[in-house]
Order: sequence, then structure tokens, then C-alpha cells
Amino acid sequence: MSSKNSDIKSPEGKLGVLIPGLGAVSTTFIAGSILVKKGIRLPIGSLTQMGKLRVGRGENAKEVFIKDFVPLAGLGDLEFGGWDIFEDTVYQSAKNAQVLSGDDLEEVKDEMSKIKPWKAVFNKHFVKNLDGTWIKEAPSYWDLAQMVKDDILNFKEEKKLSRLVMIWCGSTEIYQEMIPGVHDTLENFEKALKSSHPGIAPSMIYAYAAMDLGIPYANGAPNLCNDIPALWELADKKRVPMGGKDFKTGQTFMKTLLAPGLKSRMLGMRGWYSTNILGNRDGEVLDDPDSFKTKEVSKLSVLEQILQPDDYPELYRDFYHKVTINYYPPRGDNKEGWDNIDIFGWLGYPMQIKVNFLCRDSILAAPIVLDLVLFMDLAARASLSGNQEWLAFYWKSPMHAPNDHPEHDIFVQLMRLKNTLRWFMDEPPVTYLGSETYN
Repeated sequence: MSSKNSDIKSPEGKLGVLIPGLGAVSTTFIAGSILVKKGIRLPIGSLTQMGKLRVGRGENAKEVFIKDFVPLAGLGDLEFGGWDIFEDTVYQSAKNAQVLSGDDLEEVKDEMSKIKPWKAVFNKHFVKNLDGTWIKEAPSYWDLAQMVKDDILNFKEEKKLSRLVMIWCGSTEIYQEMIPGVHDTLENFEKALKSSHPGIAPSMIYAYAAMDLGIPYANGAPNLCNDIPALWELADKKRVPMGGKDFKTGQTFMKTLLAPGLKSRMLGMRGWYSTNILGNRDGEVLDDPDSFKTKEVSKLSVLEQILQPDDYPELYRDFYHKVTINYYPPRGDNKEGWDNIDIFGWLGYPMQIKVNFLCRDSILAAPIVLDLVLFMDLAARASLSGNQEWLAFYWKSPMHAPNDHPEHDIFVQLMRLKNTLRWFMDEPPVTYLGSETYN
């Protein structure tokens, strides 16, 4: 594989951030980005802003900030726009979400009050527990896609943008599987758009509109969305990067930390029970069994890949994995996850691990949104296209080729991400062979 340094275009001009779903995650991301730009808060949790990697060898080796190593867009270059099923401004939506303090929101009130959502593509069949009031109406799904494109192009012209990225921060849609004749080819998908086939979800319409305009697309929910052959084909045709699915924030983040550690010590596991309580809009949506199934499939896939029970049957054969999410309105955005892990060690003697993670859903998700926006833009300027597997670090269910499997071990994911950044800049990957080793 050749290096990319000479091929990466400079991040000149403004970068438009297009967001379907201006709820808790989006408004926390937008407010936080403005607060950081103003020097009021730190971008804690963001690898692009606070992370470092080692470059060079021997006496020349040094730790450098990622943002100084690769040519990323700056926070001052970002312009925010998006769609929502409610007419509230981004400032009003942030106040309703009750994630950030009133003092923090007052610091960004002027900027956020100016961001008003465009009418959204909405279909209650896919999100049964919400009722949209600020929605687009059109004769067909094809026409809806053209309306989304018009919003994008008008935004680009109004803000004098040089580039754009779209990132889905909307609700979890009901569980779907790929439908032959609808999702299998781009030609069939475009026919299905024109006939408003019921198998096409709103998130797919956004993804199609973005990628057809050559705009990178990242899917922050477990929706089937862009993980269909038709949209893989579109990404290849338009030479545009994409990725997904589902931001890796709370409980699954903990699993990708703990499970590799257990496996590294060859400790066995009989079961892993996980339950959550969550009270924000996401919790309300997931209170519907069909939407929860989409999330459940995303969460359940993690341990199977990390532990490899077929390769280690004495340790992990038939381990029991249970995941539940309970909607509890008083908790708001402050999600709580309980995990009970039944493990066994030397000679088969049993032990237990219990984890109680009191986290803030949007606080964990917001820096992921920022990193994905900046890295997707970098990928586009480096002329990469299709699924960006090097960004699996950020996803619960990383998209992957049909004949491959996703990587869930967060430490392997981080090494791949950093080595890809080294490759971008003509730096050799990390190796521990020979006398000059580094990490």
C-alpha cells in the first residue's frame, strides 16, 4: 500500500456538519464545540483534540498531538446545520435535553439560537414512540431525497462551505434486514425510492442524498441504513467515504475494555448480564420492542467476536449474554448500566465481576461525533472511499465486508486507527520487532 501524504488535500475553507436529528447528542456536540473554540471548556474525550501518538524511532522518537500530526479541520472552521422532527432551535433543543448547565448554554446562546432545523424526513413506522411535527411532505421518497439535497446545497451556498460531512444523530429505527430487489443494487434502490417502497427508512434517504452529492456519511445509530449493498455501491461510484454503525459510548464501551482483558489472561466466562436505565428521547424510542431489537443486535455482537468461542470452547462455549434497556424518565440523559459477569479461573473455580457505570450518554457521544466528522473529512481529502474500517474504534457494530468480520477489541481498533494516521503521513507503523521498539 502506498503512502497518502502527497495526496491529502489541505483543509482550506469551512466544513459544513450536516446532522439528521438535532436532539441531545447533537446539541451537546454543537455547544461543546463552540465552548472549546472559545477556550471556555476542554475537549475531553476527543482523540482528535487531546490524543497523541508516537512517531519516529530511537532518539528521534516523540509524542505528538494527532491534531498537529494530520491535517484536520479546525473547530473554528465548522458550520452546523441539520434536520429535526421538532421546530425548536438548537438552543431550545439543548435546554429541553437538560444535558448541559444553564451557565454553559448561556455562553453559546447567540450561536445556537441561530441554528434552526430544516424539516425532517420522518416515518412513524420506523420510530413508533415519536410524533414528528416538523416534517417534509412529498409525492415519493425520491422527491424527499431531492428535498434533502436542496437543503444541503442551499446550506453550502449560504455559508460559503468548501466541504461537508453528514453524521446521523437521529433515533434508532426499527429492526430491518436487507430486502432483495430493494437494498441489493443501486438501480433497485433508486427504483424503490421512486415507488416509496416501505422497506426504505428515513435514515437511508439521508444517506443516499449525502453520498449521491459526494458527501461522507457516518451512521451513529444501529439502523441498517448505509450498510446495504446498494449504498456500498453508491459510495464506490461516487468515491465517497462512509461508516457505521452505532456510537460506542457506555456499556458496550466497557465490554470492549473488559472482555479483551479477560481473554488475554485466558480466564473463562459463563455469562454476562447487562441492563440499563435511560430517560432521554433515545430511551423513549427504545421502549418500543422493534427499535430495541435493532439496538440489542448491535450490543450482542461484541462479545462473540472478541472471545471467539469456537477457537476457545473450554473457556467461552455457550456463554450466556443478556442485554436489556429500560426507559426511566426521571434519569434523563444520565444513563446507568449494570453488568454482572460470571467468570472462572484456575481449575475452573468461579468468580464474579460487577460493574455499575453511571454515565452521561450525550457527554460520551459528543466527542465521538466531533472525531468522526474530522476523520471522515480527512478521509475524503485523502481520496479514500467506501467503508472506513480504520474508524471501527468509534462503533458498537463496525461495518465490514461480507466475507470478513468486525474487530471489537478496542485496543486493536486504536492501534489500527493510529497506524492508519501514520500511513497518511508516510510514517512507518508501530512494530515491536528488532531493537528499536516503541508504542
